[in-house]
Amino acid sequence: MLKERLTVSRLMVAAAIGLAACAVPATPAAPAQPTAAPQPSGLPDLGGREIVVAIENAYIPFNYIRLDNGQAEGWDYDALAEICRRLNCKPVFREIAWDGMIAAVAAGQFDMATNGITITEERKKSVDFSDGYIKVDQRLVVRIDENRFSTVEEFKNGNFKLATQKGTTNYDEGIKLVGEARVIAFDEFGQAIQAVIAGDADAAIIDDVAGQGYVGVNADKLKLLDGLVSEGQELGFIFPKGSDLVGPINAALKAMREDGTLQRLQEKWFPKGRQVISYDEIGPGAYDNPTPTPNP
Repeated sequence: MLKERLTVSRLMVAAAIGLAACAVPATPAAPAQPTAAPQPSGLPDLGGREIVVAIENAYIPFNYIRLDNGQAEGWDYDALAEICRRLNCKPVFREIAWDGMIAAVAAGQFDMATNGITITEERKKSVDFSDGYIKVDQRLVVRIDENRFSTVEEFKNGNFKLATQKGTTNYDEGIKLVGEARVIAFDEFGQAIQAVIAGDADAAIIDDVAGQGYVGVNADKLKLLDGLVSEGQELGFIFPKGSDLVGPINAALKAMREDGTLQRLQEKWFPKGRQVISYDEIGPGAYDNPTPTPNP
């Protein structure tokens, strides 16, 4: 919940967006279904129901829009396509910036959200979670020539600046690690990485699966620091409280885990040592338009 372009102009755009400005109005959700009938596979049948899904479209490798062909890609798109194939439903994606996503789902503006969201007890107070679909550790990424510190503990005990993304568990862990005064928070994760490359921050806190990709595509600029900030955090989908989608989607995730589909998705989108695409090759997603869009 766990889960991230790099130009100054894009930073200014992202910073101008508030909670209300982020949400693209979602189409009304289909009425809640009665008890879903099982399909021959034993999974519930949602009868072709449309599911409105909040997504950032700016968080590699979970979700993004390619600049070369305008196509949406990422783990989230593949996973939801497979889930709905099994449950007989249709995902309808709506862009919203990360800092407003959980609140918007809690308010019922969307049927669910997917964006590498870490499962936490605090978030469970406002939304329901699916079962976890992947576990991540949190690490520090630093410049390739960094020699002032070599471990997380040395970084913690120094007077170094830590870059992170607002509203994430990375942000929370960063505050725990070094205190609020040493944390520089950005609207987009890619900006945190760029701050490290540019020397405006000394490290960025990152999920290890994403971190391997960042280091792979910036092997001449970045490296992962030895040691973990935290470990074993699970990511899941979120839903409004009491959603009738939690059970069916958990059933689909269970089937995908058992038949190896989740593992194959992980190998496709989190390949060790490389990143599937760079932030220079994707669009700004939900951070494209700073003009507030009124809710319907």
